[in-house]
Amino acid sequence: MKAVLNTGEAQALLQASIDGELPDERGRFGPFGGRYVPETLVPAFERLEKGIAEHLHSEDFQKEFRAQLRGWVGRPTALTFAPRLSERWGTEVWLKREDLAHTGAHKINNAIGQALLAKRLGAKRIIAETGAGQHGVASAAACARVGLPCRVYMGAVDIKRQAPNVDRMHRLGAEVIPVETGDKTLRAAIDEAMREWVADPAGTYYLIGSAVGPHPYPYLVRELQLVIGQEARAQIIEYAGGLPDVAFACVGGGSNAIGLFYPLLGDSDVELIGVEAGGIGDGLGENAATLATGTPGVLQGSYSIVLQDEHGNVRETQSISAGLDYSGVGPEHALLQAVGRVTYVGARDDEALQALEELCETEGILTALETAHAYAAAKRWSKDNPGKRVLIGNSGRGDKDMPTLSRLPVRTKYDASA
Repeated sequence: MKAVLNTGEAQALLQASIDGELPDERGRFGPFGGRYVPETLVPAFERLEKGIAEHLHSEDFQKEFRAQLRGWVGRPTALTFAPRLSERWGTEVWLKREDLAHTGAHKINNAIGQALLAKRLGAKRIIAETGAGQHGVASAAACARVGLPCRVYMGAVDIKRQAPNVDRMHRLGAEVIPVETGDKTLRAAIDEAMREWVADPAGTYYLIGSAVGPHPYPYLVRELQLVIGQEARAQIIEYAGGLPDVAFACVGGGSNAIGLFYPLLGDSDVELIGVEAGGIGDGLGENAATLATGTPGVLQGSYSIVLQDEHGNVRETQSISAGLDYSGVGPEHALLQAVGRVTYVGARDDEALQALEELCETEGILTALETAHAYAAAKRWSKDNPGKRVLIGNSGRGDKDMPTLSRLPVRTKYDASA
């Protein structure tokens, strides 16, 4: 337990979340969230907050946003029944296919929404950060769509392991800036993007990629991503005849997970399980399982759960997946763990790789390494829950991970070791 909440407080906060009353006026999800930023950025955040209040749920913005989701992103994305995986696991497995969205992941929902908002706020250019590269690609594509220049910060480590996405960003017209400081992964990329925003807060819009950071970003990203859960909920009722017994999603910063989970929060019979990167071990620095092993603290403008030592020093992480390789997590996820509505578990690198191979061989889907963590945890759960209906958020496709996967041996007879 990462926050001390009595039963009454937990129930009240969960109900407030279900009712759409969080974050509150201070940008808080219960004890988490808020805004911890340099004084020079306060006007930019206040301008963004005012712009969100004016535009985000206005009829004309929603009309424009939904038109882009339909005609450009390709929504609604499919809900796919997985018959061979279901037979193997002994559960009824359904996949919400964000890998079929334009640019290959859920990131495009948020990117096009924020790009449209930036245009309305009069931004002259957009900056972004990326880890696995999917948000960078989505930002580059969205900026091309709305006609704004784009600069993407990416850790040097991630540039090496996500080379296909770096090339895609360049071809979509974005400038990619390698980050050689810090851990050279997502956390360092966010730090550098924040520094540039401080230098030009009026003309630059920071298009953050996950449900993290200072208020109002966790709220904004959630609102742009909840289309995932809205669609999945309606689709599984139509196709399967009822709600799932459980829904799984991988969690780094947590945008695809909050998008899937949020519309299901009020369905108390649906168990919700977020899956973090278990890396290579349980020790600090051996994984990116923030909610499992972290402690409360401030990271990059938000009070949440952070992987840090006893002195408050943020620690580096370890994961085969660039998109989950982050020392923090969105504040709404921290709340959902504290109130007991969502359970967060880890999956190791080797488990994720095995799950990826199994999905390829049984369903012909090459998923992202991030998403493979959710499959690994769903398989474990299925062993103890035969006959149940399982929904998995397939957050992205695995093309981008081929530089990593191509260095590993291919297991050709998966059935022999299942």
